[in-house]
Amino acid sequence: MTLFQAFVLGAVQGLTEFLPVSSSGHLVIFQHIFAIEEPPLTFDVLVHLGTLIAVFAAFWDDIWGILKKPFCRLTYLLIVGCIPAGLAGFLLAPYFEKAFESLLVVGIALIFTGILLSLSENLSKKHFGLKEADETGFSDALFIGILQALAIIPGLSRSGSTIAAGLIAGLDREFAARFSFLLSIPVIIGAAIFELSDVFVSGIAASNILPYILGPLTAAIFGFFAIKVVLGLVRRGKLSYFSYYCWIVAAITLFWYNIR
Repeated sequence: MTLFQAFVLGAVQGLTEFLPVSSSGHLVIFQHIFAIEEPPLTFDVLVHLGTLIAVFAAFWDDIWGILKKPFCRLTYLLIVGCIPAGLAGFLLAPYFEKAFESLLVVGIALIFTGILLSLSENLSKKHFGLKEADETGFSDALFIGILQALAIIPGLSRSGSTIAAGLIAGLDREFAARFSFLLSIPVIIGAAIFELSDVFVSGIAASNILPYILGPLTAAIFGFFAIKVVLGLVRRGKLSYFSYYCWIVAAITLFWYNIR
């Protein structure tokens, strides 16, 4: 892997992990552009950890509050929200892995992401008495978690799905976004731990270590920027702007799939 490829893949991972446009879908697309069958597993884990640094930097006050009072309602909501993704990753991993080979799956899932973003914005405008952590029920957290589990499918955005689910459930706009990003922490850590055994086997060639430094660093910087952008758009009720982007990329992806 070249430094340019590492920079681009790191930037794509950082931006699309938090922008509601699907990081996995974009990585599949860029892997086809670069003719990379699959990025080295070690690189994949490291860029995900780079995005984790971005979440810690952006939400340190929330994280510190949870660490000081770990048995608060927000902690229990996050635990409930993580259960579906944990079960899906453990039980259905082989099926999801096959989806990463298909541009068709990515294109269709991006269309669904766009629909979900647009629908959630329209429905959220009809909610009154929007919920903060104390008003959010465990059924709401489970619903958000189920959408997060489905977002393992490439092209279905994790951040977009969970924020949209929060808005549909009646959460306050800012809390829906905060909950979505905090919910990504255990998911990213869990995925990294799950892949660690294979990482130790694949290792890193000492002569080619720079891409493994540049990629995670780029992912962290671009991820932090993406979080700030999404928070601002969610507050202003403009999340559905990304629907049009998802549909345009979906159209290009499906066209590319058909002419190959």
